[in-house]
Amino acid sequence: MRRSWLGLLAALLAAPCALAASDAERVAVYHEFRQHFDAHEFDAALPLAEQLVALTEEQYGAKARELAVPLTNLGTTYHRLGKHAEAEKAYVRSIQLLEAASSSTDKQLLPPLHGLGVTYVALGQFDNASLVLKRAVDLSRNLNGLFSAEQLAMLDPLIRSYVELGDYQSAEKEHQYAFEVAETTFGKEDSRLLEPIDSYARWYEFVGRYSTARALHARALSIAEHDGHVTVSAVDALRGIARTYRLEALNGPEDDPQREAPGFSDFGSFEFSPFAVTPRGFNSDGERALLDALQALAKEQPINHARLGETGVDLGDWYLSSGDSAKAMSAYRAAWKELQLGGSTELLAEPRQLAYRPPQASITRARLDPKDAEEHLVEVHFTVLSDGHTSDVAATSSDAPEQLQKAVTLAVKRARYGPRLEEGEPVATADVVLRERVVAKRKRH
Repeated sequence: MRRSWLGLLAALLAAPCALAASDAERVAVYHEFRQHFDAHEFDAALPLAEQLVALTEEQYGAKARELAVPLTNLGTTYHRLGKHAEAEKAYVRSIQLLEAASSSTDKQLLPPLHGLGVTYVALGQFDNASLVLKRAVDLSRNLNGLFSAEQLAMLDPLIRSYVELGDYQSAEKEHQYAFEVAETTFGKEDSRLLEPIDSYARWYEFVGRYSTARALHARALSIAEHDGHVTVSAVDALRGIARTYRLEALNGPEDDPQREAPGFSDFGSFEFSPFAVTPRGFNSDGERALLDALQALAKEQPINHARLGETGVDLGDWYLSSGDSAKAMSAYRAAWKELQLGGSTELLAEPRQLAYRPPQASITRARLDPKDAEEHLVEVHFTVLSDGHTSDVAATSSDAPEQLQKAVTLAVKRARYGPRLEEGEPVATADVVLRERVVAKRKRH
């Protein structure tokens, strides 16, 4: 018996062994994965990401923290391919492994938390997204400092989640924080601050604080200008200035006049004329800002036809909103041609909301304490005519009180849209849908 066991042992020792994956093999697969991933060749990167997870699991085991990074890479690849359910599983497993192997303040948690958060945003699960992304932001602040630039990428989807949930107070707080982080990171006069300024200004436009937004756009203009001359980098700021004037004329000034921003004369060489207002309430500085932007774009070589077309659409919107339909249609036709040269006329393929003042009961304007309020959804269907006016307005489904439904339909009747264009000509569009979230005082039982 002893000899048979010795023979078996000798045979096993003589047989070739199945070796676990090696570091060299994993590194080679990782480099190949990154080559495809960085080239945005995600279909080719996916099997390599899956192979890297399998090799790491083979080498270290199914519960090893070494799997966290390969799983995060796999989740990100799935996310880029639009396979969000698969991405969620990979990110969650990565987080669970890290939490089991270390503390909840492990810096390695940041990438999978960020990835899981944006995956929930893509899935429309904004409650989950806000919780995960807030955890990631808080962790980043604890580990890297209150104003670390790393958190900027997490703040954008967090803010969107708050907006989708109707939590505008939290959204504004994080917008302000993101802007302070950008200022701290880049400096107050750095051109890299232009995009954060634009994002912050658009938030104030969204909540109806137009003069506050305009002051921010004016600040961006002063950064973008060189020696008092308007450059292409100033185009977004000029478009923003015009947009705030247009929205203010159509929708009214800020709800809270005490929160208005200071004057604009301190920002750049663009001299604002607060009294240059037409009988319809449109400040001519808005038109001038757009014409300056178009002039700067026309001088650029090579010409960016897409951007020129987008700015031309803004000019059409200005004229249509201010009542000059002839100039508006001329601007739209010229913009259509530029967009066509730029490769896509998609911007004008659907009606675009130019002016809409939500009713007082809208979740964006209501002053009710959330504890005393109940939320309702009002869905309105209507036609946008070729001149941008609305018709055939009707609330089709809602559990809201009738008076709130009437308030929303009245707001839609007063709304103004940029018309859809076909082959460069404005046309009517039926069955346009607007959904408004409104709040009513909760009934006492």
